[in-house]
Order: sequence, then structure tokens, then C-alpha cells
Amino acid sequence: MEMLPLTVIEVVKMVMRRVDLRSDTVTKPTETMRAAMASAEVDDDVLGHDPTAARLEMEMARIMGKEAALFVPSGTMANLICVLTHCEIRGSEVILGDNSHIHIYENGGISTIGGVHPRTVKNNEDGTMDIDLIEAAIRDPAFEICYPTTRLICLENSHAHSGGRCLSVEYTDEVGELAKKHGVKLHIDGARIFNASIALGVPLHRLVQAADSVTACLSKGLGAPVGTIIAGSKSFIAKAKILRKTLGGGMRQVGVLCAAALVALEENVSKLEGDHQKAKILAEGLNKIKGLKVDMASVQTNIVYFDILKGSNITKTHLCKILEAHGVLTMPEGPFKLRLVVHHQISESDVQYTLSCIQKAVTGFIGENGGK
Repeated sequence: MEMLPLTVIEVVKMVMRRVDLRSDTVTKPTETMRAAMASAEVDDDVLGHDPTAARLEMEMARIMGKEAALFVPSGTMANLICVLTHCEIRGSEVILGDNSHIHIYENGGISTIGGVHPRTVKNNEDGTMDIDLIEAAIRDPAFEICYPTTRLICLENSHAHSGGRCLSVEYTDEVGELAKKHGVKLHIDGARIFNASIALGVPLHRLVQAADSVTACLSKGLGAPVGTIIAGSKSFIAKAKILRKTLGGGMRQVGVLCAAALVALEENVSKLEGDHQKAKILAEGLNKIKGLKVDMASVQTNIVYFDILKGSNITKTHLCKILEAHGVLTMPEGPFKLRLVVHHQISESDVQYTLSCIQKAVTGFIGENGGK
């Protein structure tokens, strides 16, 4: 069959720059990761014999200062496993933030699958919950004839909905002490805990020392293609492993995936500080564009939220379409807000290109077809 010549538009699309800022989950495996995956030593991990999975789990347990660790397919499954392991009795109650990822973005799994009741406490702008409000939310066991039993408190660090803000080690320790006082457990959703550790300048194991369990996503800032790690005591991980199988998360030659995660730990943790710096450059540039606003205090890690102010020349929908037409992908968050997330495959040049596109779009200099 004769090949038809490409149109000018098709050629432009082929060579057009692509800057994907929707999330840090969009990264592609590096060549080093692909090579490690291809040569990974594997066995059946459900039976506990995959050597690469075991090596990753041992390394992550060491980094996080816990006795043991477990590889699971996703952060949502990881949090669900942790909540269900701590709350073995149906009807247990967990205290968590009203803007936490577990409460908003994980399909209500702790309730629909685990029969666990969420009791929300207001998240402050910095992602914390007031200590006195957490304590007030803990049920009085003397009235268990009516109340559900509080068995768990959940924190999130960094806090995604608050713009990637970090919970300090002092705050985390204080919540840990409160949990011990009342005989409940503390879980940390650490999807971006490596980002928090770097931003705070606190070793990861110290940052999560107060937690009975903690998760760390491997496919966000670290750039691995798949997976999350759960860390905790040996007895906790033994129970978690059974729940992983129950929920369909037990995989066989999973070392193929764990090999990429080991490369991510070796190569990409050191890049997180650069991601944070590029996020600040992006935020500062956005703040200089008339009609847009960034809360600079919220830009602590790799996430940037910006608001389109009332009276601006452009709507959120129109801006997203123009940016997409110029190869810049973003994540809408509400009627006047957009989210941009920097990762290790975003360069300083990409940041400047993004700012240029947004500036021109807001001022009406470019449109969806590239013209004014």
C-alpha cells in the first residue's frame, strides 16, 4: 500500500515538545531500570522466594527504620492493607484528615471492603490536624455499648491536598505519643515520604520513627514504574502479607518490578531536591503572571497549585486546552485551580517552556491552534 505524505500538522505533532506535569506518576522507566528488569533474578514471591523482592524489602526496611517491609502493587492497596491489619475487628474506627488521600481518593475502601468507620478531623492548611481535635475524636471506651472503638490514627506526609506540605518530625512524634497514651496505633501514608524527608532535612527513619506502619510509593517521585512498600514490625508485615494475598496483590516473579525500584532508590532519591527547586522556580514564575496566584508557603516539595483569579482573561478549561495543544499537560483541581507536579524527567528548560506557554495563553498571545 502506498504511504500518504504527512500533513504539516501531523509533522508538527510528531516533533512537538511534551512536558507532562499531571503527576509524578507519569515518569517512564529509565534505560537503567529497563536493563535491571530484563536481567532481574526472580522466583515465586507468593511463596516467599523471589530474591530481588526480598532485597528491595530488606533495603526499604533499613531505610525506614522498621523490622520488615512488603512490596505491594499500589499505594491504595498499601494503605488499605495497613488500615485493615490494624483494625482487624469490623466496626473499628480510624481517625484521619478530612482532606487526606485515604479519605478522598481511595474509593472508600476501608469502609466498603474492611468495614472500618472513618472519623475525620479537619486538616489545617499545612496538612496537620490539631492535636486537641485528634484527642477529642478518640472514642471513650467506657461507652463502647454505643461507640465504635478507635484503633488507628492516620497521617499523610507529604500532604498532597495541601500542596505537598511536610509534617515535621516534632508534630509526628507528638501524634505518636498521643496514640500511645490512648492505646491506638499510628499509620503514616508516606506516598511522598522521601520528598518530605529531603525537604525537611530529616532522615527518613527518624521522620517515621513514631509510626507503627508506614507506606512509601516507589512510582511517584522515585520514578519506578510500579509499586509501594509497607514497613512495620515483623508481626505486622506477616499479617499484611496475608491481606495482600486476600486482596489480589500477591504476584509471582515480582522481582522484575522490584529491580526497577532498586535502581530508583540508587539513582533518583538524590534528584528530589532538584525537583523541589524546579517546583519553586515554577511557582515563582507563575506568581509573576497577572491573573494567576500561587501560595508560595505551600510549595515545599514538588507540587505546585495555582489559582486563576476572578476577572482573569482565561478560564481553567481554556487554559488546559491551550497548554495541551502546546504539549504541556496539567491536572485541573476545582473550577479555578490547576496542579503541576515536577519529577525527575522535567528539566529546567521544561519549566521555562511551561511558564512561557502559560504567560502567552493568559495574555491571549497564543491559542489552541498556536495562533492568537
